[in-house]
Amino acid sequence: MRIIQIFLFLALVGLTVFFARKKYKEVYNNIMRGKEVEFDPADKPQRLKNMLLIALGQKKMFKNIIPAVLHLFIYVAFLFTQIELIEIMIDGLTGSHRAIWHLVGGTFLGGIYTLIINSIEILSVLAFIATLAFLSRRNLLKVPRFVKPEMEGWPKLDGNIILYLEILLLVGVFCMNVGDKALQMKGVYEATGPFLVSGTFANLFSGWSESALLIMERFGWWLHLSGVLGFLLYLPYSKHLHIMLAFPNTYFSSLKPKGEMDNMPSVTKEVQMMMNPDAPIEEPPADEEDGKFGAKDVEDYPWTTLLSAYTCTECGRCTAACPANQTGKTLSPRAIVMALRDRMEDKAKNEEEHGKDHDDGKSLLDYIAKESINACTTCNACVEECPVNINPMNMIVELRRYKIMEEADSTEEWNLMYSNVENNGAVWQFNPADRAKWVEDLD
Repeated sequence: MRIIQIFLFLALVGLTVFFARKKYKEVYNNIMRGKEVEFDPADKPQRLKNMLLIALGQKKMFKNIIPAVLHLFIYVAFLFTQIELIEIMIDGLTGSHRAIWHLVGGTFLGGIYTLIINSIEILSVLAFIATLAFLSRRNLLKVPRFVKPEMEGWPKLDGNIILYLEILLLVGVFCMNVGDKALQMKGVYEATGPFLVSGTFANLFSGWSESALLIMERFGWWLHLSGVLGFLLYLPYSKHLHIMLAFPNTYFSSLKPKGEMDNMPSVTKEVQMMMNPDAPIEEPPADEEDGKFGAKDVEDYPWTTLLSAYTCTECGRCTAACPANQTGKTLSPRAIVMALRDRMEDKAKNEEEHGKDHDDGKSLLDYIAKESINACTTCNACVEECPVNINPMNMIVELRRYKIMEEADSTEEWNLMYSNVENNGAVWQFNPADRAKWVEDLD
């Protein structure tokens, strides 16, 4: 029986790695389509601080307290459960049963082991409650940010699938622990100390036979293991890839003040010449210009922006905070981020079918309406709200730059403003010599 367990375990893990590797590599390659980015080594302490506070500490989540607390239950339960998962992996690899307990049982560490298992079980109960609450918020209460147009179809299904999978994992944990504890009560397994939750439920199964309890315990063990491996397979297809990518995304996110945009060196030069023609103008480095303004497709963004697209949790906080969306405009910052990710996925699929050099004749602009691009007020609300430091505003600004500066595709009102700035140095139409006349009547 022990040999069979080891064989099945290795086969299951091996198949998971084999099938998951291709998709994870595809995601990595898609992210690396972006431009290279240089980082100042002196920024490392601040970047580590951001990662610990925002990705690990969930700092920005608590701007919305109710979902933050519910998410915290699932998040902390997920972290603690990894300890028991380590023991499951050791047992699967060696054919043992509760290997860590047999290593530390009877010592001071044995008490810590029991405390950890109890913590996992209590957190799992809280996670179960939170999962039901999230399912209700999405499907019964229909919280407005979860029923936007971009959430129809796969995004809605994806959000539900991961919650159902969470319930499946919790069922596996409790079947395993309840069966295990009931067998301990019968003297089949060595006692590991009191389990508050599973120990209570184990009393309900005290009348079951040893063989039935063994089936229950093994069923829970294999169910939890299969659920975890299935989760790893599913993750790169799901918005829940943020579980992994939130850490590098917050680490590599911009350290500039929020709202500060990246200026284009050639445009900056022209503005400086207009404002002060006699001042010495520093020529921008040749490698800073690639002959294109803004972004048309995924390759025009830095790879950190593409990373953030895969990090998006689709929580919709950006869209809920967007003033343009609140006033009925088509702009949804979440939809912009999702479109960038969809474009990367479609390009990868196209290259797999037709070869790497095949051009499908599309660009990111085919995924995002011009009206949405123009509706952004660059107020920075979406950036402020994102719990994992994604910057949808920058994505929109780069698309708008391309439309205006490469395709001359702008609105009549904006063109008038541009003309006034070019001729008068201000957005209003007046003689430049009259700019300072307003001060003449001042004391």
